[in-house]
Amino acid sequence: MSTPLIGYLDPEWLVLMDEEQELLRSLFLTKNAVTLPMSGTGGAGMETALCNFLEPDDAILVGCNGFFSERMCDIATRLGAKVHRLEKPYGEIFRKGELEAALKKVGSVKMVALVHAETSTGALQPMEGIGEIVHKHGALLMMDCVTSLAGVPVRIDDWKVDVAYSGTQKCIGCPPGLAPFTASDRAMDVLHARKTAVPNWYLDLKMIEQYWGKDRVYHHTPAASLHYAFREGLRMIMEEGLEARWKRHRDNAEYLWTSLERLGLKMHVAHEHRLPSLTTVCIPQGIDDLKVRTALREDYNIEIAGGFGPLKGKTWRVGLMGFSSRKENVALLSEALRQILQR
Repeated sequence: MSTPLIGYLDPEWLVLMDEEQELLRSLFLTKNAVTLPMSGTGGAGMETALCNFLEPDDAILVGCNGFFSERMCDIATRLGAKVHRLEKPYGEIFRKGELEAALKKVGSVKMVALVHAETSTGALQPMEGIGEIVHKHGALLMMDCVTSLAGVPVRIDDWKVDVAYSGTQKCIGCPPGLAPFTASDRAMDVLHARKTAVPNWYLDLKMIEQYWGKDRVYHHTPAASLHYAFREGLRMIMEEGLEARWKRHRDNAEYLWTSLERLGLKMHVAHEHRLPSLTTVCIPQGIDDLKVRTALREDYNIEIAGGFGPLKGKTWRVGLMGFSSRKENVALLSEALRQILQR
């Protein structure tokens, strides 16, 4: 990040852009031409995924089972879309039959939106076979993979996902500020056929693709230092290898779950649907949530997060992402929790 800055149309910068796109395609496991880092955090990725493909009165079906699917509903409503909700309790996942039944019930929709890795609950949504169902009903499939990309398998082309986005600060292990994004040719055809202007100028993909494509038409000034970091982060991922990186995240998560269960703690999500990069731990009866997290931070230099929404005060959220997904981190946290809980 300390590399000297260069201009956004400098020949060396244009090479960097091409490298970022090629590396990102390898990470998303896609051949999508429109695969690039959007300027902004994961929230900007979510808004990009919605504002470009939804027009007023378009219908969208959102799988609502956590904090960030609620944000999808909020953004889609602000765009004037008709939002249909398929609801499950926080921590549960959607099965293919449930999605198929919901699509038959609500009728024609333009988009189906799911959170692959729900940061608020620690649940990992199975995606195999969902793309075929969504396409059979004539809709686009949108997937939030903010907390899964680079930590668990994300197979955009195999799963027939049309629009997906992530964030650089989770399993990719870079500073926040960019949102990895990909859109299929099918999705871009929908964008180019829309009857109204994209309501968000800054996130308008029709202009963004002209800058990232061969024409290099100026759109906005990118944060060069973040892009330097992002390219290096992607290189490090490819050097480790995707399969090895996925296994590391899974192995360390299993070690965490076993270690916490030995302390008598319970996980909020069923084992088969747990997200390796983010674990929700049920807070035992009579234990003060904030006191424990404060002691971890002040006495051991460890930060874990509290629960969101209906899980506030009921769960802790433990992140094992990117470089932080390390066996020694799990061992330190387990021993620290043992001592604090005994007190």
